[in-house]
Amino acid sequence: MNSKLRKNLLNALFLFALLGITVWAVFKDQDLGHIIDTLAGVAPIYLVIGFVLVILYVCSESVIIKYLLAIVQIRVPLINCIRYSFVGFFYSCITPSATGGQPMQIFYMKRQNIDIPTASIILMLVTVEYKFVLVFIGLAISIFGQGFIHQYMGTEVRFFLYLGIALNVFCVSFMSFLIFLPETAKFLILKGFALLKKLHIMKEKNNRTERLNKSMELYKNASVFLRSNRLAILNTTIISFAQRFFLFFITYITYRSFGLHTENAITITLLQSVISISVDMLPLPGGMGISERLYLLIFIPVFGSAAAATASLLMSRGFSYYILILVSGIISLITHLTVRGPEAMSPRQK
Repeated sequence: MNSKLRKNLLNALFLFALLGITVWAVFKDQDLGHIIDTLAGVAPIYLVIGFVLVILYVCSESVIIKYLLAIVQIRVPLINCIRYSFVGFFYSCITPSATGGQPMQIFYMKRQNIDIPTASIILMLVTVEYKFVLVFIGLAISIFGQGFIHQYMGTEVRFFLYLGIALNVFCVSFMSFLIFLPETAKFLILKGFALLKKLHIMKEKNNRTERLNKSMELYKNASVFLRSNRLAILNTTIISFAQRFFLFFITYITYRSFGLHTENAITITLLQSVISISVDMLPLPGGMGISERLYLLIFIPVFGSAAAATASLLMSRGFSYYILILVSGIISLITHLTVRGPEAMSPRQK
């Protein structure tokens, strides 16, 4: 068994073990009959809306990727960008801290004639904007919403909220540094490579240093191009806000599907955003386990009972994570089988 296959097998076993523990923890003291009856009473229109919101969530990223590729004068069909997004979300959902998404996106983008440095910096910018939305919402709630925090969140939830904000601020700051200071990033990466060679961790073969220099030059050029198009960054950040809204709003749709209307859409959406902020950087696939715990801690008072909150968890989390895994997994498999090499596309315009 090769190392890659072994790693994938271990990741799968860890994911299923974590899923099993999560299911046990969520349902061990629940009335399953009542939960099933509650879900059975949900009108189909709410299920359709939830599914549409998940698809819009993924496809919003596709629009951003296509837009940024066009800025650096690479023409790519939208369908290809949709593939990249589904592949990214699938591997992000099944790997700790969502670390597997971007490498797989870059892998398939490279197969379709998009150079790795350009793909890397565009996906890095997408990630910065994606996480910036969480940072913005988290800081806004922390600064202006202390009453909101103390009304809806206990000590444990507040701890994870502030931890999530801190981790995301660090991540956004570091990645922004790599994007907007490419000369410094180039210096550090080349020095780091030289150190690895000196320590005999990596060897100089196949002109690695020369290829790394060329890659960093492409990286620098893409960075300069993107930074000179500030309007594009603003527009894609706005799209990122809409993208997050599509996902967070699923919980409000779930709330209304249960015939509840005491809390407004803004409150429910912000509460769901708190969960995403809290778990986004934790080293668990899709935040599995802790997401469900925080959801129940926050939403049991909102839904009025543990059974209702658990039923809503199944519906909300089912769309935002489990159905997302299923759909993106199918599209990732199709992508793997069909994207075998360079496809005909318009070359980079000089």
